[in-house]
Amino acid sequence: MNDTAQKLMHKIENRQATVGILGLGYVGLPLALAFSKAGFPVLGFDVDDRKVDQLNRGESYISHIKSAAVAEASGGGRLTATADFSRLGEPDVLVICVPTPLTSQREPDMTYVVSTAEAIAKALRPGQLVALESTTYPGTTEELLRELLETSGLTCCEDFFLAYSPEREDPGNPDFATTTIPKVVGGVDETSTDLAVALYSPVVVETVRVSSARTAEAAKLLENIFRAVNIALVNELKIVYDAMDIDIWEVLDAAATKPFGFMRFNPGPGWGGHCIPIDPFYLSWKARQYGIATRFIELAGEVNIRMPQRVIEKLQEALNSHGKPVKGSKILVLGLAYKKDVADPRESPAFEILSQLFELGAEVSYHDPHIPEAPPMRSWKHLGALESKPLTEEVLSSQDAVILVTDHTAVDYDFVLEHARLLIDTRGVHRQPNPKVVRA
Repeated sequence: MNDTAQKLMHKIENRQATVGILGLGYVGLPLALAFSKAGFPVLGFDVDDRKVDQLNRGESYISHIKSAAVAEASGGGRLTATADFSRLGEPDVLVICVPTPLTSQREPDMTYVVSTAEAIAKALRPGQLVALESTTYPGTTEELLRELLETSGLTCCEDFFLAYSPEREDPGNPDFATTTIPKVVGGVDETSTDLAVALYSPVVVETVRVSSARTAEAAKLLENIFRAVNIALVNELKIVYDAMDIDIWEVLDAAATKPFGFMRFNPGPGWGGHCIPIDPFYLSWKARQYGIATRFIELAGEVNIRMPQRVIEKLQEALNSHGKPVKGSKILVLGLAYKKDVADPRESPAFEILSQLFELGAEVSYHDPHIPEAPPMRSWKHLGALESKPLTEEVLSSQDAVILVTDHTAVDYDFVLEHARLLIDTRGVHRQPNPKVVRA
């Protein structure tokens, strides 16, 4: 470890190192609060002036993060937010927490990582550690990020240090948060790994050191591909068992009694969130560069992508049995978030369902207690703004059908069933047979 690294290590171990968090969303904000609570001074960066202003006022803009926690950090002077990226030279550590979406061709869109790295390179100084947390393909840190940062004229592993530590956030999970989830850490060299492990160790319950940044990147993809494949499996079984007139939920309940060799995954209207619908395609894209076809992963993607269409087909069949076409029918989508009890709409299958309903000529509305206004999304930007309707007897009884997409705890589903004419249940909320309920 050279003198530059030793000085940085001393600052980290004494919690004198200023930690810069780039991107203050669902990953960056919890991480900023965790570092702040551990005693590190934190400087948060975001391109959204509204987020910056709210944080500096001590206010949270993420539903599962309390404003009191933000106020405690910002009021104590340990957390400051800025939209001025010329200040990137101030922190001793820079942690990148920006989105890594897909293009319309389902290939990695590294725009945010590249633009962030280019901004860092303009301000990079000797003695800084850069850590990437955004989910990405193996090789991103060692190849793409290192090359961009070295345009500064500084040399990686000598003047500055570079590591990868994947985020493992699960918004709304009551059992696990940023600090209570073990953190995988891998650097582009031993010194970078040493520094990154020293950085995260005071903040999280356990650091899991791996041999390289590539290994850490691959581990993150494995975690989410495992979930994506099993979600696809149970979604496909739902279709098969439906054709056989077998209740998939009863099957799952029975199988889950086995105390070994089985892990439960529940079917739904499709996959959602920032990780599961995206990460498998990052690995598939990278594998093609090695001449390898990831057929199993891509098949899982095909199954999950088709699930919203399956919901529409079940709706069409149900309406037809009542002598109604989809065109002109009033349809209420119940739940926009990608999972229950959060306000996170990223990659939610609800938006694909909304889009298809609009294209079929339905009169569409929605209710979500956590999302008062539907944000513009990639799949339906052209459809304009929608606001959540109140879930009243009048609203429910005026609909030709209600599609239950996200099973938020705050919703009274017995009330919904009582007043709805027709309910398309994608989450198995209503388990007893009912002529109003169609499982999808």
